[in-house]
Amino acid sequence: MKYLHLIWAELFRRKTRTFLTLVSVLAAFLLFGLLDGVRESFNQAGQSANGAQRLQTGSRLSFIQALPLALNSRIAQTDGVKSVTYANWFGGAYQDPHNQIFSFAVAPNYLDLYPEIEVSAAERKTFADTRTGILVGEALMKRFGWKVGQKVPLQSTIFPNSDGSKNWAFDIVGVMRAKDKKSGGWYDQMLLLHWKYFDESTPYNQGQAGWYVSQVADVNQADRVAKAIDALSANSDHETKTMTEQAAAASWMKQMADIGLIVGSIMGAVFFTLLLLTGNTMAQAVRERVPELAVLKTIGFSSVSVLAMVLAESVLLVVIGGVLGVALSAVLGPIVNAVSNGAISIPPLGLNSWLLALGLMLGIGLLVGVLPALRAMRLNIVDALAGR
Repeated sequence: MKYLHLIWAELFRRKTRTFLTLVSVLAAFLLFGLLDGVRESFNQAGQSANGAQRLQTGSRLSFIQALPLALNSRIAQTDGVKSVTYANWFGGAYQDPHNQIFSFAVAPNYLDLYPEIEVSAAERKTFADTRTGILVGEALMKRFGWKVGQKVPLQSTIFPNSDGSKNWAFDIVGVMRAKDKKSGGWYDQMLLLHWKYFDESTPYNQGQAGWYVSQVADVNQADRVAKAIDALSANSDHETKTMTEQAAAASWMKQMADIGLIVGSIMGAVFFTLLLLTGNTMAQAVRERVPELAVLKTIGFSSVSVLAMVLAESVLLVVIGGVLGVALSAVLGPIVNAVSNGAISIPPLGLNSWLLALGLMLGIGLLVGVLPALRAMRLNIVDALAGR
């Protein structure tokens, strides 16, 4: 662009003001990068080749409502179902009730339906033979400094054990690793215990399953299979709702918190403030340069050229700060993950997040620059040079 040197010179005409505005833009897009990575990871839950083969069946009333174990055999006999397993939410916490862990009481064949979770054959056998055994995600092991063979005390925020307290003790017998590292933020943070031990130890379960997971023989028949499974309990006191794994994960997350709404609300407030700030900066910059813009028109620059230069200056200001902010979030994410040992999991930024960020940069740049640019385009040379 032949006028780039002029645009660059005008952008940094007031270096302190430009620097402070760039810092504000950087901070806004740094926050965007960190939050949008989290939003995207929730949106992609269950979006895998293996996840496409799985259906999740839970209570139609609420995801905390348990289902009778008798459904297991009936679902297994449903046409199109290849295999079925079940699990319960345990609600485990370590040392402090607020320090919660994704912990599930699972059926013996649970891992058979999750080939993306890697556990050695020896550790799976030990898990099967140890009543109080647990399998722990690799990131969770690092987070708390646990070792295989260690006895770990956990609290359940939901279920008391047989002595009436919510204190449980388990033996770590193996480590779970995610074969696909993109999904490691979920599988590497899990803890699995035996459903049978859980069921026999708490008086509040009594042979019930929290949800069922079915593997379908043909992905293209998943919708038909889901309807057939739900028909098994139609008009009963435990009606079910069967969804794809992705839809179930999204529904489950939304019942706890609408991540998309939370992220959208925060970013909406941040970018609204950014619009006011950068808009004021551009308006002030153009106001100060009225005589200079008049001179440009005098020596032959057209009104359209002046309009384009002011718009380009506005866009360049936002793009520089925005790219630096998003790039910094991409650098900080892995550092935060490593320093917290997985306690805080910020997924890497994907292409969709980058494209969305660039779109926002261009949109904000054009929006805050359009009014000052129109003022510059309509500038009357005589009045501007006369200071009127």
